[in-house]
Amino acid sequence: METLGSIISTIDGYLWGPWLLILLFGTHLFLTVRTGFVQRKLGLGIRLSVTKDPGAEGDVSQFGALTTALASTIGTGNIIGVGTAIALGGPGAVLWMWLTGVFGISTKYAESLIAVKYRVKTENGTMLGGAMYALERGLHMKWLGVLFAAFAAVCAFGIGTGVQANAVASLVEETFHIPAWISGLVMAGMVALVLLGGLQWITRVCIGLVPFMSILYIIGCITILGLNHDFVVPALREILRSAFSARAAGGGFIAASIMSAARYGIARGLFSNESGMGSAPIVAAAAKTRNPVRQALVSSTGTFWDTVVICALTGMVIVSSILANPGLHSEGMNGSLLTHASFGQIPFIGNIVLVFGLITFAFSTILGWSYYGERCAEYLLGSKINIPYRVLYVIVTFLGTVLSLSIVWDFADALNALMAIPNIIAVLLLSGVVAKETKRYLYSGKIDDTDTDPVPLRGEV
Repeated sequence: METLGSIISTIDGYLWGPWLLILLFGTHLFLTVRTGFVQRKLGLGIRLSVTKDPGAEGDVSQFGALTTALASTIGTGNIIGVGTAIALGGPGAVLWMWLTGVFGISTKYAESLIAVKYRVKTENGTMLGGAMYALERGLHMKWLGVLFAAFAAVCAFGIGTGVQANAVASLVEETFHIPAWISGLVMAGMVALVLLGGLQWITRVCIGLVPFMSILYIIGCITILGLNHDFVVPALREILRSAFSARAAGGGFIAASIMSAARYGIARGLFSNESGMGSAPIVAAAAKTRNPVRQALVSSTGTFWDTVVICALTGMVIVSSILANPGLHSEGMNGSLLTHASFGQIPFIGNIVLVFGLITFAFSTILGWSYYGERCAEYLLGSKINIPYRVLYVIVTFLGTVLSLSIVWDFADALNALMAIPNIIAVLLLSGVVAKETKRYLYSGKIDDTDTDPVPLRGEV
């Protein structure tokens, strides 16, 4: 396991080198300009997310697609991932995560737009879409679509369930002294029950769970920041200063370079909101929407809620807690321990917020990613793979609880990078289509227009 961990860590370090960080952040900036700074339409996207569009083609409502996407993105990356970024990159990593979210809204918008535009319909009326179909239909690069689907189908076992199950089991064992294998069995059983019903059951659970868990977690974090009120402003100052200056450690933090802050902030930001990774557009393609721009706007709000709000709050809680207790952060402390120690400084409410948030976030992420992985496996092997894939997914949920956390994180990070590359190629090469569709519907005032291209049957592609 030590040798395997070393190999995976080396590969992960290369994939997440400066070249990929520049590519991802550069894509966010480029698409922000290409879409006319679509972030300014955030309010419209939020309004559309709770507006029914019953006359449109699709499998689930726009809100259902958004909550399922949020279910997969609001996970351990918002809690343990933020702690990992701070442990390895210092408090400055929080700002890089936040900036990744702000500019990543445009990338989430673009990748969701092309997912809906190039989606296809099966003979039974089910909608299928995502980067693989955009690459195949929009760019005639099916080989690259196959690579994306293969990476995503495997990635679901890492980011989708292995990391989530591992983080929950570790926290429950540390907090309540319940063996990891028991947590694994319980989670695997609950996941199996939901997956029996396919997308409809997944969506119903997510519509009920995601808003509830998110609101409670936000209230909990705000309460903790209220208790830490003397350290909120110093925490903001520390985050801003550390993001752009390599300085000696202070205030209880381990010294980190600007590159480390950027690397871990952007990497964990992507892990959290998945902008540029091509995952959320898979469920966006199943939404009932009149035109691609409507669902693209709705999907883009997911990055705002996930990173700009929830990750930022988590980061502030951790940094303010470290400033209040300088001995909290020690050399070699991983993200899970740092997060647990930070929240644990607040009597009673701290651990309740952390445990509730992590368990609900992780469970919803496992559900959302099961759909992504299954759709990608279906693209490669046909619908006959769906049931075997679900069974294997449930098994990996259990196995994830007994693996080394560092290996699981590095494995998930590496697969994130491999997924992101073909997806970024798709959104960059199809950015002209994105700009054209945006002008056609959004900036012409025809956002409710139903004049859109017909959805072809899969066999006709």
